[in-house]
Amino acid sequence: MSRAPHVAAATGSTSEAAIRQLYGLSEQALLDMGDFVGGTLKYLRTHPVATLTLAGGFAKIAKLAAGHLDLHSSRSQVETAGLARLLAELGAPPDAVAEAQAAAGAGEVLAIARSLGGDYEAALTRRIAAQARDVALACLAGATSVEVAVFDRAGALLGRVGP
Repeated sequence: MSRAPHVAAATGSTSEAAIRQLYGLSEQALLDMGDFVGGTLKYLRTHPVATLTLAGGFAKIAKLAAGHLDLHSSRSQVETAGLARLLAELGAPPDAVAEAQAAAGAGEVLAIARSLGGDYEAALTRRIAAQARDVALACLAGATSVEVAVFDRAGALLGRVGP
């Protein structure tokens, strides 16, 4: 059996369905990753494929961007202060940055970015995706090309970066 040149690993069923539809991937090209991105990347380091797409919601990808390889809520937390710093770097007004620092979670920070209008939501999503991609590439040690795609809860693509 030959290996698929492009596989996708998703954090949940919504992002899996969305990435499958986006690329027309077969069932055999989908990896059941869930919260265990570290285990998935470790496996792919020794069993490389040409292209990997990591797909997930904003909060899960934000955890990966912060270096967490186990994305379960009991083992890693979203760092809203880091998301607030990214908003500040993107030029968000100080009151929005303060609101983001006090946010209860990543979804709330994303909503703040969305409420600012303009490109804030897309820019924040791309930054998080790029940081998550850097973490994944470091784990894979260059054996695989990586894309990171971020979806909302309805499966709409918020942003992606890679290969």
